[in-house]
Amino acid sequence: MNTIPNSLQGRDVKYLLHPVTNARAHERTGPLVIARGEGIYVFDDAGKEYIEGLAGLWSVGLGFSETRLIDAAKKQLDTLPYMHLFASKGQEPSILLAEKLVEMTPAGLDRVHFTNSGSEANDTVVKMVWFYNNAIGRPQKKKFIGRIKGYHGITIAAGSLTGIPANHKGFDLPLDFVRHVSTPHYWRFGQDGETEEQFSDRLAAELEAMILAEGPDTVAAFIGEPLMGAGGVIVPPKGYWEKIQAVCRKYDILIVADEVINGFGRTGNMFACETYGIQPDVLVLSKQITSSYQPLAAIVFSDAIYQGIADGSETLGTFGHGYTTSGHPVATAVGLENLKIIEERDLVSNARAMGRILRDGLAKYADHPNVGEVRGEGLIAAVEFVSDKATKAGCQPVGKLAQAVAAACQEHGLILRAIGDAVCFCPPMIITKAQTQELLRRFDAAMAHVFKEMPA
Repeated sequence: MNTIPNSLQGRDVKYLLHPVTNARAHERTGPLVIARGEGIYVFDDAGKEYIEGLAGLWSVGLGFSETRLIDAAKKQLDTLPYMHLFASKGQEPSILLAEKLVEMTPAGLDRVHFTNSGSEANDTVVKMVWFYNNAIGRPQKKKFIGRIKGYHGITIAAGSLTGIPANHKGFDLPLDFVRHVSTPHYWRFGQDGETEEQFSDRLAAELEAMILAEGPDTVAAFIGEPLMGAGGVIVPPKGYWEKIQAVCRKYDILIVADEVINGFGRTGNMFACETYGIQPDVLVLSKQITSSYQPLAAIVFSDAIYQGIADGSETLGTFGHGYTTSGHPVATAVGLENLKIIEERDLVSNARAMGRILRDGLAKYADHPNVGEVRGEGLIAAVEFVSDKATKAGCQPVGKLAQAVAAACQEHGLILRAIGDAVCFCPPMIITKAQTQELLRRFDAAMAHVFKEMPA
């Protein structure tokens, strides 16, 4: 890697602190500098082409060169480059996008609040739920229950909801309003002889036991990704969400569905709540809402929650929360155009079809001696590596093989993400059959490079 002081790489090392990065290791290697994008491809500053197999950060659904999104941003910049939503101000694109989101999301979600990122959105959900419970006379009902390996962002509150140790260590997180229950990963944590349904029963019983131990009158909400993304693409077992929801409803606990990664087609339906039969009180959206051409997130929530918050704002004189760029008109204009394109081009169906090709292509690795599980739903997948197939023992150190495979993929022109012992796939939803096959070819080449020969 070129870390000559006056090169881009050298200046990066000198000036930037990167997110989710080992800073000392980064000083030694320098960055891969991406210079431009076209469709599902990105190109580094030396001109090398890569398939962006994780769509940036699970997010660039329309690829890296959609002119309609660029034009939507330019048009809005020419018309009204900025206006806030504080103190009863409004602007057209945010109003229209709120209306569109209520129309297209699952029934029972009737109001929208905008933020700039999934982290901010989940942080705001905590504050909204606290405000709501205070307003309706339940000031003690404040705890949230998340899951180990769940990912909900990295602000102080959202980072507490997250259940990944790397996002806690060194930050004095999680805060004490959060509890975490088990990861719903049947392959890894199912007991001998236990069916998926029985595993789901056990996890629902664990949740109920935690609620009873904490006191139902102190637990406000359960938060979960329908399909867990940054925890390693963990697909829920059969019956899981039905049973979890039943427990939450029994004890009057709100259900928060975090679809920051799942939403807008990724699981083969417009929303993963449809895929898994979830009826949330709160739905959190970001990433593919603009294909990450602009920073934007949305919280879509029930009218019951709105009425409580509205009454509280009347009593106190305001709902005292918001960001300077909440519902930024350029971001919401791009979001509107992005959703039009997803619908016009039926990219949800494309994600479903290309996902089958992707997962069928990866399925051959199920018999590889160092592969424990190949999993996924729609156009999102993972291959998890093991050191011992019979015992499912992970790699030591954790991530050894996944990181080696991801590095080899990059050498072969494919950008993926290693998470723990898994390598994860989440390409742009515009990917074609030929491009999906090329992605698989590059992955095959990387596997052959790491393991020296293809599995029998």
